[in-house]
Amino acid sequence: LLLLVPGLAAGPAGMLQPRDTPSRERKELSGLWSFRADLSPGRDAGFAQRWYRRPLRQTGPVIDMPVPASFNDITQDPSLENYIGWVWYEKEVLLPLRWLQGDPAPRVVLRFGSAHYYSIVWVNGVQVVEHEGGHLPFEADISSVLQGSPDTLCRITVALNNTLTPHTLPPGSIQYMADKSRYPRNYFVQETKFDFFNYAGIHRPVVLYTTPAAYIDDITVTTSSSDSVAMVQYQVSVVGSTANSLSLSLRDQEGKVVATGDGAVGELKVLNPNLWWPYLMHENPGYLYSLEVKMQAQVGEVLLEDVYTLPVGIRTVHVTSTQFLINGKPFYFHGVNKHEDADIRGKGLDWPLIVKDFNLLRWLGANSFRTSHYPYAEEIMDLCDAYGIVVIDESPGVGIKLPESFGNKSLQHHLAVMEELVRRDKNRPSVVMWSVANEPASQLPPAAHYFKTVIAHTKALDPSRPVTFVTDANYALDHGAPYVDVICVNSYFSWYHDPGHLEVIPLQLTAQFENWYKTYHKPIIQSEYGADSVPGLHSDPPMMFTEEYQQALLREYHSVLDKKRKEYVIGELIWNFADFMTNQGTTRVLGNKKGIFTRQRQPKAAAFVLRDRYWRIANESSCLPPVITSHSFYL
Repeated sequence: LLLLVPGLAAGPAGMLQPRDTPSRERKELSGLWSFRADLSPGRDAGFAQRWYRRPLRQTGPVIDMPVPASFNDITQDPSLENYIGWVWYEKEVLLPLRWLQGDPAPRVVLRFGSAHYYSIVWVNGVQVVEHEGGHLPFEADISSVLQGSPDTLCRITVALNNTLTPHTLPPGSIQYMADKSRYPRNYFVQETKFDFFNYAGIHRPVVLYTTPAAYIDDITVTTSSSDSVAMVQYQVSVVGSTANSLSLSLRDQEGKVVATGDGAVGELKVLNPNLWWPYLMHENPGYLYSLEVKMQAQVGEVLLEDVYTLPVGIRTVHVTSTQFLINGKPFYFHGVNKHEDADIRGKGLDWPLIVKDFNLLRWLGANSFRTSHYPYAEEIMDLCDAYGIVVIDESPGVGIKLPESFGNKSLQHHLAVMEELVRRDKNRPSVVMWSVANEPASQLPPAAHYFKTVIAHTKALDPSRPVTFVTDANYALDHGAPYVDVICVNSYFSWYHDPGHLEVIPLQLTAQFENWYKTYHKPIIQSEYGADSVPGLHSDPPMMFTEEYQQALLREYHSVLDKKRKEYVIGELIWNFADFMTNQGTTRVLGNKKGIFTRQRQPKAAAFVLRDRYWRIANESSCLPPVITSHSFYL
């Protein structure tokens, strides 16, 4: 079902987020697209009949499909809910004439924020790009295709396949059911080793944007600070002209220029800087400067100018054997794990939901989250930068359980995914650590070479941040742990282990921390813990799946965490922020119910337990006046 058509791959160029500037324009393509699922037995009718050669509506029936959104929950068709294979999207757009005129004409780029999982894209019947991976952006320069067209119509066709294999990230497999007495002919299902629904579709915005023919392709920024001086190191790459000049201006939030520079490589000196601080660690968290980069380039007889503005936060990160330091001060992660998941839209980007989630995070007193278990949308990351929410940025490396998923084919793809992730998020101050995987079978011997290689590659891409992966393996058997900077451990005592026995948590959790620390002498984050609770289900004494049991389990964990955070435990991330959808199963009643909020973002009793705790921790460690309390902060 997957990788049927060889073609162009997304290149290693820069991946600057599209922005409107004096030299660049954007046209967002959100809205209704034409859609069809290929229901042919081999899921290959679209390629055999070349649906991309003419408007999709001329090749058969189509329905309206919103973009961005997952397609699974939009219709009343149950076959689409669990559909596996190729689906087709199409959008026709009229472009401004100015985008196609000029000498040289502007460069026109088509960019997808993400599409899950494998995408092939045509413009006016010409293939322009294909991309593997469901959670990172990809784009194509379509200028030559458009300029060869007779008018300003731009017909964008996308073939999208959600099939997972042992070598994709995340991995999966197709199971064919050959027993004709039990299953229909050609019946198959997709098996995965992760506990969330494999939503599919064009999940993030699609945009057309322009740049001059010579343009700023990439910007890399790192920062350092000491006393009253900060240094902003920069590197800028230009494509389309070797005869160019660059000038840079760093502005504060009032628009005042605080430093200037020129050239492709250099550093800016900032006196008395406003550092980027996490939420609840400073009275002005998430402080961002604006770095304006201007390029002038000679192309033939024409002098072109390009302008790009990049938000910059000045902050440092350092890890010791017992602490995680941000700007030289100890930072304790009191936060959540999340999912991009909601009713109807699935994993589709939704602004009201995003803003609601950030308001709940700040109401909760959470200062951080992990992008479990894949990179989140750039729009979400923008708000983390602006609000001071600290991020552990995780790759889609979840469900790596089978030995064949540790082979060279999987490894090479994992390295490429880390390149894409670092390229996208390298300049974000909110991102303080990379996570390359979640709960892999790191007890298997091949995991040693696999994670040594992936972690070393990530560090080579970005030496400025620590790297981890999240483990649920035994401390004595984990082959990947020697290579991480921070130990991130998931455990579900009295839930998946000794279910119903809350009394075992203090002993087992204490042993967990002490065993990991004496083995590796690295700081530890309790990266997952929790229990399912069905809203409105009550029992006293607490019974599993009640709100009381979820509260009681959290309190047992917290009593141990309060002791160990005085030593070498540097964080705790509840599983999960909100209930989320999973595959159907006998232990899943409309999804995973470990959220402290419902899927509709209403609080369960555990949310108030966590809220009181997080505000108490914030007040203990903050230099701010103690008037900040959980009862005086409503958003």
